[in-house]
Amino acid sequence: MPKRLPSLSGYGIGWSTRQRITVSAIGLAILLALAATVAVFTGRTGTRDSQTATPPSTSSTASASADPTASAGTGSVAKPPPVADPVNFAKAAAAMLWSYDTRTTSRDQQLAGMKAWLTAETKYADWSSLTAQVPDPVLWSRMADQDQYATAAADEAHYPSAFKQALADDPSAITEAYIYAVTVTGKQQIAWKKGGAGAEDRSITLAVQCRPNADCSLVSISPRVVP
Repeated sequence: MPKRLPSLSGYGIGWSTRQRITVSAIGLAILLALAATVAVFTGRTGTRDSQTATPPSTSSTASASADPTASAGTGSVAKPPPVADPVNFAKAAAAMLWSYDTRTTSRDQQLAGMKAWLTAETKYADWSSLTAQVPDPVLWSRMADQDQYATAAADEAHYPSAFKQALADDPSAITEAYIYAVTVTGKQQIAWKKGGAGAEDRSITLAVQCRPNADCSLVSISPRVVP
């Protein structure tokens, strides 16, 4: 039985802090003005990585055509739900991030599907933290050779204790950008050729933006899980 290749959702975990810059740090620092309270998110060095990508722009046809995800389609990637609750949206986002199907979805389609979940507010959008979840083209191809795919379920989600405490200290701070930190736990089922299969417990902390009277969107993935 062939050994499965690395799981998509675990890809990028070993990257450096600079490579996995997250807007979670900025979001909580700006929203709560309490950097010490949310020090677990401070994976930033003060400026955004020069390689950080931005969400697609509808104002420039040229830039859209240069984006490999612009016309890739989304394959089997789930679409973002019309949800206004941060916790419920985070559970859906986590399940999306833990799921993939190399049999029916190309790498560009995977990226395009993930980008649909990203906030359109470029000031906060941390696309690089999402792309870090996706294997490079060569590894994706190897996974596809093995027909590797994964399904996932998010079992529980909650606001991290540091976020709740900071918000309690300054309730009005959330109105700066309406970005919430949510930690999600669940399980991922992985399968590949010749009956290969496995299951893994998963946990992730996400930054989710939910402005009043608007559906939520994904801002960033924390480089580590926050309890």
